Amino acid sequence: MTIRTVIADDQALVRAGFRMILDAEEDFEVVAEAVDGGEAVTAVRRHRPDVVLMDVRMPRMDGLEATRRILDGGAVCRVILLTTFDLDEYVYAALRAGASGFLLKDVSPEQLVASIRLIVAGDAILAPSITRRLVERFARPSTPPAPPAGLASLTDREREVLLLIARGLSNAEIAARLHLGEATVKTHVARILSKLQLRDRVQAVVVAYESGLVRPGEAGPP
Repeated sequence: MTIRTVIADDQALVRAGFRMILDAEEDFEVVAEAVDGGEAVTAVRRHRPDVVLMDVRMPRMDGLEATRRILDGGAVCRVILLTTFDLDEYVYAALRAGASGFLLKDVSPEQLVASIRLIVAGDAILAPSITRRLVERFARPSTPPAPPAGLASLTDREREVLLLIARGLSNAEIAARLHLGEATVKTHVARILSKLQLRDRVQAVVVAYESGLVRPGEAGPP
């Protein structure tokens, strides 16, 4: 399988660096580059990539607005945000818009390649614990929580798994906590994402906080 990728960044050297890394891998193809969000949106519509590496801060249209337009337009690709700053407020907003995670621009070549492969396989490149830090920092408690569509259809066990995902536990840790097999946990996670119409675990963490299922700073179960 060839992983078709679009690189969106206003700095030519950054684009060239990422392209060089991906071109060195047999299973990657960079199908387009974009210098701003508008070009990124156009490139996605034209080339239908699997993944977009999207800079957060770009002229004319930033990565946040581009992510929103790409995913609201029905594209099935995953968006990975690129940022220079850890815990950038734009990152939380982009996660809300549907991005699947973010990478710092100083990521190593090995981490970049591995992260993209993970996301194409359906995993999340942003550790749920990091997502939790973002949500706890930027979530607004004054915003009335709105239960996500499909929440009522979750079983008691699926709701329990969702809460543990939101608290940053991995599948292995959830399995140990609930005395289940890891394969069983993976099945529960897949059903949760399907019922809530979410792309990945990152989105599940955001939904759990924004719906009020978990409150910022709330301790996990014993």
